[in-house]
This record gives sequence, structure tokens and C-alpha cells, in this order.
Amino acid sequence: MSKELVHIIEQMSKERGIPKESIIGTLESALLSAVRKNHGLKPDINIKIDPKSGDIAITALKKIVEKVTNPSEEISLKEAQAIDPSKAVDDMVETPMSIDNFGRIAAQTAKQVLFQRVREAEKEAIFEEFKDKAGQIVSGVVMRKEKGNYYIALGRAEAVLPIKSTLPTENLKRGETVRSYIEEVKETQKGPIILLSRTHPNFVGELFKMEIPEIYEGLVVIKNIVREAGDRTKLTVFSKNSMVDPVGACVGMKGTRVQSIVRELKGERIDIIPWTEDPRVLLAKALSPAAVESIGINEEEKTAMVVVNDQQLSLAIGKKGQNVRLAMKLTGWDIDIISESEYSKMRKGEAEAQFEDAKGKQEDKSPEEEK
Repeated sequence: MSKELVHIIEQMSKERGIPKESIIGTLESALLSAVRKNHGLKPDINIKIDPKSGDIAITALKKIVEKVTNPSEEISLKEAQAIDPSKAVDDMVETPMSIDNFGRIAAQTAKQVLFQRVREAEKEAIFEEFKDKAGQIVSGVVMRKEKGNYYIALGRAEAVLPIKSTLPTENLKRGETVRSYIEEVKETQKGPIILLSRTHPNFVGELFKMEIPEIYEGLVVIKNIVREAGDRTKLTVFSKNSMVDPVGACVGMKGTRVQSIVRELKGERIDIIPWTEDPRVLLAKALSPAAVESIGINEEEKTAMVVVNDQQLSLAIGKKGQNVRLAMKLTGWDIDIISESEYSKMRKGEAEAQFEDAKGKQEDKSPEEEK
């Protein structure tokens, strides 16, 4: 029995990743519950399991009395001194209890409590393992798809990847290995929930950290990142070392570095923009891949008017306004884009208005004023 118990504890510890001490503590609590059910709740009972031998010692704390009237809570002086000769009447002494009289109900209770508490310990161990991994990328295997979610195996843990948090063109298959961003790890009554995402902007940021040594080492820093998953990502980068080109480091030779990220994102376009404190330069770069002719800004209101070549207008605005929308999110500026022809008409209209205004003022002058 003792050897078998040690074997079960060791096997359970290895398979479920739970420390042996935790399993032993759970088993002791389960057995204590069974003993209390079998003997009543009054005795102060203690159970200890030897982790090496597997021997179970059950003791009850009893009061030493001259005449025993309640054997479950009292012990005679003679019996107590056989255990500990220093004891006297009214002292308390721990007395060994036999476990041979465990009934079927008590044994079943111990089994149920042990199963329940091991499951709780397993959930706690999973939460402890993943609670500090929020914000990181993990690789897992697709187990199944149900109720709007993919369920991903991460070792002994199971994570949730909502279908809405996958790329628009993705249809993950069972057994497929997939990389995802841990968006949140939270505890619930049913156990820990590990929430994954492939659409979060930081998923791209963490991919860059994995693929670009300069970012991983902190030489190149991602200042900001915005994304419309499946279509386009824009990020600003700057270098702490003047000898390191931040954009070049991210792109890599012949685009090898950034292309590995693009492949992971199923062809999503990525604009890497050098960050600068000059808002005009930053705004112009943020509208990449469009070329900007001129920019007028209002620093107090953080608004900008951007003039582009007529042929560049649709590129600057982007499909359904996506390019300019991402540029505004990236920079924090409100951007109004107009074409060169529109700008020329506007300037011409302003000039004509100024001329008419000046002409009107001249006509309003009296003959005496003119003299």
C-alpha cells in the first residue's frame, strides 16, 4: 500500500506537472475529510504522509482525564503516559488512530476529494505557469473548433483563440501548429482562461522582436504600432544607436527579415516608418506608400493639411480610407488630404477673393480720402 501510494504520487506529479508536496498535501486533506466523515467532526485530527515511505500516520488530539467518558475526545492518564511520560491530567496529547476501520464511504470520499483537489491544483499550476506570459507569443496545436472558437493545446494547458481574432483568410485545421499572441490570462470559477489573438497589433510587434535581433536586444525600439489585421500594419521605429538604421534592420537584406513576418501574417502589408520628432516628416512618412508634395500643420490642434500629386491621391487615402486612417492613429494627428489640382483651385480662389476684397475697399474710399 505504501509503495503503491508513493508510485501514484510520483506518476501524478510527472504527468500533471504538480509538485509532489502539493499532491501529498491534497491527499492528506482528502483523507482527513474521510476520517471526519467516519468519526465525526469533534476530534482534532491530524494526518501526515511520509513522502519517502508512503506511510500514513493519523493522530487525534485528546484531553487527559482521570475518568474517560468520551473516548473520541478523551484519554486516561495511564494511556497518555504510555505515549508521553511527561504528560499530566488536563494536558493534551496526540494519540495514534487506526485506519483499518475506514469504511467504503470514507474511502470513496477520500477518492472524490482527492480527484477534485488535484484538478484544482492542476488549474492553479496552469495559471501560475501562464499568468506572466500575457503579451508573449506561443506556439500551439489546433485541437478543435466549436462555438466560434478554436481550442489550442499549449502543452498541458488549453487556450482559446476566437475565430474573430484570426486573420480574415485563415481557416485553421485540426492538428495544425499555429503561433498566437497571449492577450489575457484570467482566473474563472471553471479554471484559468488563456485568451489568444492573431489580430492584436502587439502580435506583429512580438513577431518583430523574435525576428529582428536589434529589436530583441533593445538597439531598435518600436515606438508605436497600428493595424487592420489581414490588410495593413504601420509601425514607427527608432534607433538608440546612430550607427544602426532602424528601417534597414527591420527589413533585412533583400527584405528577408520582414518577409518572414509577412508570410506569418498571410501577406499582410507592413509599412516600417522611421520615427522623428518633426511632425511634418513623420506625417509624410506615415502616409507611405504615397508620396507627399507639401504639408501644412497646426501644432496646437494637431491637424494637418497634406497635398499630394493627383495620381497619388487614392494611394494616400487608401482603400476605404484605410491608409490615412492608420496614419492618423499612428501619429495622433488629424490629417486632411487634398490633390495638387484641388489645392491650386483653392489657392486661386483665395487669391481672387483677396483681390475682390481689396478692390471693394478701394471703391469705398471717398474723393477726399483718395486725395
